[in-house]
Amino acid sequence: MSYSIKTKRIYEKPLPSDGYRILVDRLWPRGISKKTAALDQWNKEIAPSTALRKWFGHQPERIEEFTQKYKEELATKNDELDKIKALAQTQNLTLLYAAKDFKTSHVGILLEILQTQPTKEL
Repeated sequence: MSYSIKTKRIYEKPLPSDGYRILVDRLWPRGISKKTAALDQWNKEIAPSTALRKWFGHQPERIEEFTQKYKEELATKNDELDKIKALAQTQNLTLLYAAKDFKTSHVGILLEILQTQPTKEL
């Protein structure tokens, strides 16, 4: 059986097909209670650093540089990436984010890394 990793705004209704739900933002999303979020995990470590997030500010003209810098940050977080990939080998996994626009969010970059980077043996 193969499992999927998908992304979803945290403001969308949780569904059984989401599987294991991980919030991958450093800040708690506005207007969402912990109950409504229906999280299995909140992984702040995998999100962009505070300095990078503030510099980027979801400005479309900075997306290329942001992508490069975020990938550099992720290169130092192999243990966290491997833990997430290990979860995805046993069940569906949904990466939750709060940004309004997927294109100017870090979650697409994270998803790409999770899907393309080889998994270390745990």
